[in-house]
Amino acid sequence: MLALRCRPVLRLPVRVLSAPARLQSGWSGSVSQSAPVHLAEDYLLHLHELSGLPWWLSIAAATVTARTLVTLPLAAYQLVILARVKRLQQEVRQLADRLRYEVTLRARDVGWTERQCRVQFQKNLRRLVSRLYVRDNCHPFKASLLVWVQLPLWVSLSLALRNLSLDRPALRSDLAVGGALWFPDLTTPDSTWIIPVCLGLTNLLIIEILALQRNEASRVQRLVTNAARGFSVLMVPVAATVPASMALYWWISSLVGLCQNLLLRSPSVGRMLGVTAPDSASPYRDLLAALRHSFFWRKP
Repeated sequence: MLALRCRPVLRLPVRVLSAPARLQSGWSGSVSQSAPVHLAEDYLLHLHELSGLPWWLSIAAATVTARTLVTLPLAAYQLVILARVKRLQQEVRQLADRLRYEVTLRARDVGWTERQCRVQFQKNLRRLVSRLYVRDNCHPFKASLLVWVQLPLWVSLSLALRNLSLDRPALRSDLAVGGALWFPDLTTPDSTWIIPVCLGLTNLLIIEILALQRNEASRVQRLVTNAARGFSVLMVPVAATVPASMALYWWISSLVGLCQNLLLRSPSVGRMLGVTAPDSASPYRDLLAALRHSFFWRKP
C-alpha cells in the first residue's frame, strides 16, 4: 500500500450570491459583478462598519464624501476651464474677422468659389482656435472630465447598493431595518413615492438653474435641456421600482450636486479659483428672482 499525501486546500473568500444575482446574464450581469461595483460595495461596507451609523445615514455619508472628494474638485476645474474659454471669445471673434478679410483677398487672387472660401475659413479658424486653447490650457474637452468621472461613479454606487440590498443575504436583514421615517425597509421600493418625487423635483431644479446660466441658448442647447427635463421626469417612476437604498442615494446625490452648483456661484469661490467675478454682486438673489420669473411666481 502506498501512502497518499493530500495537499491542503486553499480556501478563498467567496461572495455568496442570491438567486436573482445568479440568474443575471449578459452585459447587465457583467456590469453588476464588475470590479468597480465590488469596490463600491467594499467602500459602503467599510464606511458603515467604521462609522457605526444606521444604513440610511451611512448611505448619506458615503454619498456626501464621494461627491465632495471626487466630483467637487472636478466641478471647480470645469468652472475654471469654461471661464477661460469664455474669456477667449472676444479674441476668437477678432481672429475670425481678420481671417474672413484675408480669405476674401485670397479668393480674389486665385478665384476661389464661395464654397472654397467657406472651407478655407473654417479650416484655418479651427487651427487658430486650437492654438488659443493650447496657449491657455483650456480645451473644452477638459470641461467634460466631470461627466466621464461622475457617471461611472453614480452607476457603480447604484449597482453596489442594489447588490447589497438584493443579492447579499447576510446584509439584507440589516438593510431591511436600516431605514427611517417612511422608508424603514431599504430593500424594498418607497411605496409612498416621496423619495422618487423629491428626486425628480431636485433634478428639475438643477436643470433650471443650469439653463438660467446661459444668456442665449442655441437650438442644440434647448434640445439638450428639454431632454434632461424629460429624463428627470422619467426617473420618478424608475426610482419607485428600485430598492429604497438606491432611490435614497440618487436623491442625496442630486441634493449634493445642487448644493455644489450653488456654492460654485459664490463670488468668493470664483475669486479663489481665479475666475472672473460675476456680473452681479448678489447671484443668489438674482437666481431666485429668475426662478420666480421662469415659473411665474411673481409678486402681486
